[in-house]
Amino acid sequence: MSTGATGTSGTSGFKPVLWTPGDWNALFGFGTNILVNMLVLTGLLRFVLEMPDSIVFGRILPALGLMMCLSTLYYAYLAYRLAQKTGRNDVCALPSGVSVPHMFIVTFVIMLPITLKTGDPIKGWSAGLVWVFFQSFILMIGGFIAPYIRKITPRAALLGTLAGVSVTFISMRPALEMYMTPQIGLICFAIILVSWFGGVKYPRGIPAGLVAIAAGMIIAWGSNLFGLGLGGLSLKGVGDAFANFGFSVPLPAIGHVFSGFEFLGIILVTAIPFGIYDLVEAMDNVESAEAAGDEFPTTRVLTADGVVSLIGCLMGNPFINAVYIGHPGWKAMGGRIGYSAATGIMVVLLSWFGIISVLLALVPVVAISPILLYIGMLIGAQAFQTTPVKHAPAIVLALTPHLAAWAKLQVDTMLGATVTAAQTVGGLAADKVDAVKTAAIAALPQQGVLYRGLEVMGGGSILAGLVLGAIGVFVIERDFLKASAFALAGAVMTYFGFMHGEAVGIGGGLGVTPGVALAYAVMAAGLFALAKTSSGVDYSAHAEVPAAAPAE
Repeated sequence: MSTGATGTSGTSGFKPVLWTPGDWNALFGFGTNILVNMLVLTGLLRFVLEMPDSIVFGRILPALGLMMCLSTLYYAYLAYRLAQKTGRNDVCALPSGVSVPHMFIVTFVIMLPITLKTGDPIKGWSAGLVWVFFQSFILMIGGFIAPYIRKITPRAALLGTLAGVSVTFISMRPALEMYMTPQIGLICFAIILVSWFGGVKYPRGIPAGLVAIAAGMIIAWGSNLFGLGLGGLSLKGVGDAFANFGFSVPLPAIGHVFSGFEFLGIILVTAIPFGIYDLVEAMDNVESAEAAGDEFPTTRVLTADGVVSLIGCLMGNPFINAVYIGHPGWKAMGGRIGYSAATGIMVVLLSWFGIISVLLALVPVVAISPILLYIGMLIGAQAFQTTPVKHAPAIVLALTPHLAAWAKLQVDTMLGATVTAAQTVGGLAADKVDAVKTAAIAALPQQGVLYRGLEVMGGGSILAGLVLGAIGVFVIERDFLKASAFALAGAVMTYFGFMHGEAVGIGGGLGVTPGVALAYAVMAAGLFALAKTSSGVDYSAHAEVPAAAPAE
């Protein structure tokens, strides 16, 4: 493993630099990433769940700020220790924050249904706390298992499934937002692109992220002078935002946590598989950091995620903490140790003083979107750049379940919005909703949309991508025995619904998706037989791997 050392080899007297000029770039980049996520979850709480502002700004956001501050400070500490151990000043702390996919899952799958069922958003909040409670323990326990999984899983599979997440759930939304308001989005994207990829320096070393945000604000507010309203900002919105300005510290919410146990049956169905999702995603991100030259202890990282998530949960935060995709990106733009700790302090100030709502009214979100697209580009590229060229087909294979999961989410969202619109205009009776959705899904194949295929392939996408990617790598390497082992693991996980299924269980006794589980089992048997019959055969004279296209 390349460490890229820039200092002397680990001496006890070596004192790492706590802040570098590059940390400013990473702070504005990562800080705005965190800001976007906080603005989104605030919107989910206020406008989707219709939770009272007293709970959102007085209880949830302060608890979330505490959790994220503990997380970023701890990862800054781990980076400091690694820099001290290796004698390097180029170590970059792992980025962390609220898990973005789970932000939507806990909102739409747990809190919203229970809120609608009970008519009480506080009940929904309590259910979300229980969901995080269980996921925290899964992460803490899984932290001791993850190092062994990393040892047996090829890098192309780990980074390939991570690239799938970055291309779909990290990159697509920001890219679409940019093109919805291109006057701001594309201009800000160009500002970031020429600096972080092209190496262009702005006057007086001003960070590109700050330049992009400032440009976006100037365009958005300037457009109001001509009645264009680009970015959706207004003076009225700023005035309303100051109503939530104040000081709130996190308070224990243990009573709310245990009151949510009445919904345990609904919660466990998703808490267990998504806890495993978090486990694998964090493991992938640690692998990504190692590929960029920084080797962090997997067990400590995962258990830290679990511990800080549990603390946040007990203080009232229904969103789980996670190591973020993007370490190589922040490192490439100069981030080291300080940016992580500074982000934690920034989050506390934003959440404890109610500044989030003010920023939401001042900064157009589309000016921040290009930063997320940049991270998605970098992580997608890393999967190909840090693995053997011949493994590229396996990386593409690992991407495909995520494409299916993303497409299914778009279809589901569209169907839900259509049904809601029909009810709003009085064209659909409440007792006909399920029948209409079923009929619409049944009609999709005739329109070329294979919904059932998206549903099955995209279920448990991060695990599915990892298994498919590993099978692909070992087949390319002609290690059919290991390929068989991963196919068998796929059969078992599919049987119980951790892959290619929407729920954990055993279905009618034959598994959640028995056809897929059986197919994986047959694949495992075939690969095992091939391993036995081809043992000792030299294939090098019989097959060649196509050469990669020359770099441009």
